[in-house]
Amino acid sequence: MTSNPTACLLIIGNEVLSGRTRDANLQFLATRLGELGIPMREARVIPDVPEIIIATVNECRARFTHVFTTGGIGPTHDDITSECIARAFGVPWEVHEESRALMAADYARRDPPVEFNAARLRMATLPRGAVPIRCAETNAPGFSMENVHVMAGVPRIMRSMFETLAPGLERGRPVVSHTVHADYVYEGQIAEGLTAIQSRFPELDLGSYPYYRGKGGGVALVAKGTEAAEVEAAAEAMFALLAQYGQAQQGEPAPEG
Repeated sequence: MTSNPTACLLIIGNEVLSGRTRDANLQFLATRLGELGIPMREARVIPDVPEIIIATVNECRARFTHVFTTGGIGPTHDDITSECIARAFGVPWEVHEESRALMAADYARRDPPVEFNAARLRMATLPRGAVPIRCAETNAPGFSMENVHVMAGVPRIMRSMFETLAPGLERGRPVVSHTVHADYVYEGQIAEGLTAIQSRFPELDLGSYPYYRGKGGGVALVAKGTEAAEVEAAAEAMFALLAQYGQAQQGEPAPEG
C-alpha cells in the first residue's frame, strides 16, 4: 500500500473485558477510517486502570498518526479516561468553561430541569488544552489532545462524535477491496497459489476467509489496497486460482475499512 496515515483504537472499559458489554464500535470505526484513507493498524481492549491507560496512550500516540479511544468519559467514578489523558500529557485536568456552560444550559432547559451536579460536571472537565468534540447527540463533549481523540463508548454518541471529527483528520488515499469466492473450495487447496499471488502484489493485503453453510463450505479471497488497478489485477488472479478448483464468483469492488 502507499504510505497512508495510520490509526489505533483503544477500547477502554472493564465491562468489555468481562464480557458484560459487547463492543459495537470497532467495525464502524475501521470501516469509516478505511474510507478516509486512514487504515486501522491496531485495536486494544484495556481496563479502567489508570497506569495501563496512561502507558498505553503514550505508547500508541508515538506510533500511530491517530489514536482513538472509546469509553470512560461518563459521570461515574469508574469513568477515568479523561483524567488519565491529562496525566498522559502532563497537564492539569480542569473544568472546561465553555463545555460547563453549554451543559448547564442544557440541563436547565429540560422539563423538568435536571440538576447539574458534581457527577455531571465531571463530563465538562477536560485536560488543559483539549479541543472539544461536539455532536448532535449530547452536550457532554469528547475531545482531542494532539493526535489522541477521546470519544464516548455509547455507539450512537461515538458515531456522532466521529462524524464531527472526521472532516479535520489527516487522511490518505481510500482503501478499496475486491472479493472473489467459491463454494466447495478450501484453503488447503489454494494456499500455495495464494502465497504466489501475494508475492506478485507485495503492497496489497490479501486475505483468505473460509465459510460454512448448509452441507458444505467454501472460501472467500479478499484483496485490499489503495491502488485500484493493483487490487483489480490481484482479484483477477485470485479468481483464476479459485476457478481451477470450482465455480468461482466475483464480488464487487468496494471501499474497505
